[in-house]
Amino acid sequence: MDMNWPNENWHPIGDISDIPLRGARCVKTPQGKIAVFRTAENEVFAIEDHCPHKGGPLSQGIVHAKAVTCPLHNWVISLETGKALGADKGEVRTIPVRNEDGALFIALESLMMAAE
Repeated sequence: MDMNWPNENWHPIGDISDIPLRGARCVKTPQGKIAVFRTAENEVFAIEDHCPHKGGPLSQGIVHAKAVTCPLHNWVISLETGKALGADKGEVRTIPVRNEDGALFIALESLMMAAE
């Protein structure tokens, strides 16, 4: 394993080409659904797939820059920090993602530690 990555259990979740530009896909884990986003610049982010406001499915939102707008009530969530932007307050957990030549991996261990 590449020593530049944190010591986490990395789990394959597919290929970057599985996610459209400015789109998302959902990954089901024992700790809940994770939304994996691909920005217009080919950056990949993973966050919990529920808005901190009313639980809207963020994976169905509109991706713009490094944020997603919830499809239910238009809250804007940072893909980098998981925090609501603007006047809204709240946040979702972010999950580490690795991109190895297009193959994507998430660190499920970080989810398990946060759930304990």
